Amino acid sequence: MTQKKQKRTNTETIKTIDDSAKDVYKKILKKKSPEMNFPIRALSNVKYDPKRGFFELLGRVKTRALNVTTIKAFAQTLKMMGLSKNLLKTNDIATKREAYYVSKNWGDARFKEQPESDTVMDDVEAMFGINREQLGFIPEEKGGAVAGELVVVDKDPNTGAQLKIDCTKFGSGAYSVPTSVEHLKFETKAKFILAIETAGMFERLNKHGYWKKANCILISMGGVPTRACRRFIRRLADEKKIPVYAFCDGDMYAFFNIYRTLKVGSGNAAHLNEFFCVPQARFIGITPQDIVDYKLPTHPLKDVDIKRAKDALKNDPFVKQHKEWQNAIKQQVKSGQRAEQQALAKWGLNYVIDKYLPQKLKNDKTWLP
Repeated sequence: MTQKKQKRTNTETIKTIDDSAKDVYKKILKKKSPEMNFPIRALSNVKYDPKRGFFELLGRVKTRALNVTTIKAFAQTLKMMGLSKNLLKTNDIATKREAYYVSKNWGDARFKEQPESDTVMDDVEAMFGINREQLGFIPEEKGGAVAGELVVVDKDPNTGAQLKIDCTKFGSGAYSVPTSVEHLKFETKAKFILAIETAGMFERLNKHGYWKKANCILISMGGVPTRACRRFIRRLADEKKIPVYAFCDGDMYAFFNIYRTLKVGSGNAAHLNEFFCVPQARFIGITPQDIVDYKLPTHPLKDVDIKRAKDALKNDPFVKQHKEWQNAIKQQVKSGQRAEQQALAKWGLNYVIDKYLPQKLKNDKTWLP
């Protein structure tokens, strides 16, 4: 996928949908079984080159041919394409939940549960190599919260007039990342971006003005960061040439569901990772060694944690490229313990501001790639 596709117009996307539908129609007229090819969206079908910085597809595809057993899935795919075309023609949007309910009008092609419609939506996105927001579909969740030394330059949706949003002027609140961020511009003199896993830790750092002390931009990921949040961080970091540090919990979920998704993307969205990841990100959150060095309160690893660790060591292309992560995983499994970023409160509620973050930022040897 090229940068041009990332900024494509509704007209271009509609043409892509029409061309695909016409191909199906022509094959039917010739009494041939129409087919659709979708990239296999899994870690088993991705590669990772540190120089490129993100998961890329290896090229294996699954084929959905029209036959007796696939007729419903085939019809659902075409109906989802039709819904997308209608949204683009009317300059409208639909949440993933709304798209599921729209299908209730599709007769036998309707979805029984939303995970079914989400999967078909993702298939359509992958088939075209066009992100779902450009197909008219948006997520339910917010993109992330932002506070600190940043002015976001947006546009008035009615007049097109420029709007400057100062992220230092939200009082006890924060700026919320919109679902689409391609049109935004940025003004900042911040030294770095701190991407924070939990909303609670973001609130603490924001309340006590950590961004003033450190001259930085705070962004709450709220768990696994949404595409909008990742794209916002990526564009901001690229355009302003400032580093990105991820402050997350010290457990397998934080390492490989949250941080790795932020940095290199996921197998499920490998067709779009080039744009929805932040290769320059570094992990400065709770490491297995931090648990020892800071004598943090811990929780025992669960079976799911150990399974995730073994899977990462065996199957994750990102982990295989980084000895530091392999060692960290082995250290945590051997200790049998995990820790949350809030565990730092053992030493005082604002220990994270006064001691931990300043110490971590000064010593890049404690970071993970």
